[in-house]
Amino acid sequence: MVLPAQVELVLLQFIMVLVVLVVNGGPLEIGFYNESCPSAEETVKWVVARAYESKPGIAPGLIRLHFHDCFVRGCDGSVLLDSTPGNPSEKEADPNKSLQGFEVIDKAKEMIEAQCPHIVSCADILAFAARDSATLTGKIDYQVPAGRLDGRVSIASEVLPNIPSPLFNATQLVANFAVKNLTAEDMVTLSGAHSIGIAHCDTIINRLYNFSETSDVDPSLDPIYAKFLKIKCPPNVTHMDPTIVQLDALTPETLDNEYYVGLKLNLGLLTSDQALLTNETLEAMVNMNAYHPEVWDWTFAQAMVKMGEIIEVETGTEGEIRFNCRVINSGSFAFTDQ
Repeated sequence: MVLPAQVELVLLQFIMVLVVLVVNGGPLEIGFYNESCPSAEETVKWVVARAYESKPGIAPGLIRLHFHDCFVRGCDGSVLLDSTPGNPSEKEADPNKSLQGFEVIDKAKEMIEAQCPHIVSCADILAFAARDSATLTGKIDYQVPAGRLDGRVSIASEVLPNIPSPLFNATQLVANFAVKNLTAEDMVTLSGAHSIGIAHCDTIINRLYNFSETSDVDPSLDPIYAKFLKIKCPPNVTHMDPTIVQLDALTPETLDNEYYVGLKLNLGLLTSDQALLTNETLEAMVNMNAYHPEVWDWTFAQAMVKMGEIIEVETGTEGEIRFNCRVINSGSFAFTDQ
């Protein structure tokens, strides 16, 4: 006898297979560098693994770096560019000032350039590094379609209108992802990246003090958890205060579905986390991920591929392959036929 939950799981897997078939029909290719630079992906994997050994927090940092790159001008490596005089880059925007992992991308790029000059883009290196980080922290592995070019423009003022705010409600989250051609299901799935990583106190202070006229603390926050957070984050915390809190209270160092279990226990840290339970459709997706870890592992991998492939990707003659991920080239190198 097949139980309803099993039927639900089979149907979801079938639907996701169809999605993958559609997504992978784009201009990017799995194994893009197999002939032109066969060592590229292994080199990135080695660099990420070495960085992770000395600093485990680099893994969530690289996943977040890829996300922030994709949501502004697409997955074109624009977040990696340094500012120039009079032209602040994406790095200078408030949501990006806490990004980390730039030095890992620099190291991977340096090693790949020594092996295969002017072949592998910084945007692809970043996509590979995010995948390798998911593997290290959650044993989630997937193939990354590649062939992106690096963008030549990075503007700080474009970050805030594009990156979803930790203060967003459910409607704002769905709308923000829809602009990027990502569904509500993609949004809920990718929110699971908050299973690892940290947040600064200034992003949660709104839930801990003077929440409303009737409640000092956000009533959707578990009261014991709220007391713990108040100890960590005093009311006078300033913007970009260095004090940090783990995004996931249950398994903070493992990329897994426990993030969704935590939401059901009112342990969502950010306003945008707990917002996933304020909408019936989104809540059903949270429940699916909370009760079926194998489903979330699979859908997270596919959502990462989808995000990295459909958001304004630079291909053909639209961009360049940077010599240095931090600066644009004086000339351009487009991908040649493989």
